[in-house]
Amino acid sequence: MEIMRKIIEIDEELCNGCGQCIIDCAEGAIQIIDGKAKVISDNLCDGLGACIGNCPEDALKIIERVAEDFDEEAVEKHLEEQKKEAGEPETMACGCPSSQIQAFPGASPCEAANKPTEVASAESALGHWPVQIRLIPPTAPFLKGADLLVTADCVPFAYPSYHSDFLKGKTVMVGCPKLDDAQEYIDKFAEIFKVADLKSLTCLIMEVPCCSGLPMILKKAMEKSGIQIPIEEVVISARGKIIT
Repeated sequence: MEIMRKIIEIDEELCNGCGQCIIDCAEGAIQIIDGKAKVISDNLCDGLGACIGNCPEDALKIIERVAEDFDEEAVEKHLEEQKKEAGEPETMACGCPSSQIQAFPGASPCEAANKPTEVASAESALGHWPVQIRLIPPTAPFLKGADLLVTADCVPFAYPSYHSDFLKGKTVMVGCPKLDDAQEYIDKFAEIFKVADLKSLTCLIMEVPCCSGLPMILKKAMEKSGIQIPIEEVVISARGKIIT
């Protein structure tokens, strides 16, 4: 039944597709579609505005309009369907699993010391999720005080010891300076530099010309933020060797 009620409205001009609102929406009413957050069905949105507070662009607001009534049963069914699709029921309470902020605990010093060398070297060094630049909000807890590794997304395929040589102990953000929106990256990193109080910044790119845009993005973000952080730039060849 359609009634006049409060519901979330998302300004697509302001939305940067960071996905923070998805994390904050317990009903799973919001998804990223074509790079923008959208309410996928009126009856899944309760109109209470839990998704508003952490939006870095103030793209969400509560309005009053004619909309389908909120349906708790539809929400439960929707979340169950998401669980089945993802195959990981425990990750779905906040909606899309691709955007849910997660930190992975590492091995204790004792556990690490007792692992065979060949086992330790083969394990993932990833300490959080998500990793895509577009999906990580500037307020993500794992960014606070981090040693940040900004990686061109071809590097892990070319460099065989990426986890052990570069990723271990670092927070990683991955993207492509050629295929993605450079200005969106600049804006996001500028906000990160303002709020995250990073310990260090490493930029890991391929030798191809388009990759040179990534360190430039970081430098422009620093100019915009007014925060200067020394950048260690590492270039990898197409054959997986460190060039510089």
